[in-house]
Amino acid sequence: MILVKNLKLKFTKEFYALYDINLNIKKGESVALLGEKNSGKTTLIRTLCKLEKDYTGEIYIKDIPLKKIDFSVDIEMGYVPVSPIFLDKKTVYENLKYVLKCRKISTAQIEEKINNLLIEFNIEKLKDEKINKLTLFQKYLVSLARLSLRNLELVLIDNIFEELNNNEKETIIEIIKKYYLQNKTTLVIATSSNDIAKSLTKRIIKFKLGSIEE
Repeated sequence: MILVKNLKLKFTKEFYALYDINLNIKKGESVALLGEKNSGKTTLIRTLCKLEKDYTGEIYIKDIPLKKIDFSVDIEMGYVPVSPIFLDKKTVYENLKYVLKCRKISTAQIEEKINNLLIEFNIEKLKDEKINKLTLFQKYLVSLARLSLRNLELVLIDNIFEELNNNEKETIIEIIKKYYLQNKTTLVIATSSNDIAKSLTKRIIKFKLGSIEE
């Protein structure tokens, strides 16, 4: 599913954010990128999303070079960054509806699907709330709910657990297990928590100073 060869990425002439990364993630595998702040794990996630482009080396997803991938055509990929991206002045309902608008389904079907989703994620009270009024935890719930509207092959989740309390972490963990692990979606999570890495993934890759620890 993901193959990385000799990946290097510099933020300055002297500083490598990523150095000599070699990685092979199989289809359906769940993998944690574990490391402290500035260890390179988030930078790798962002690179796989094509948000960091000035790298050397080779990256393939589904045997397609990353630089040639069109995420709207070649692969159904979902990404949850630390700061989720929404139409901030729109409501939760409007943000979820936006995902479904391009599909050939009726307005009644869209309404039913979103209402069922709101109940499933226990966020029905947030339906008419504007995104910019939500807490960070609520934004993560809406972000994960939005991803569940798509038939995803690959999900990349950044270090979203850092600012959550224990109950919020448990809620997010259970959602990830239900929607991605049980469906054998290829899952890559960046985290600084060994406990979270163990609870959500089968393989842990440790990062330090931009490199993978042997």
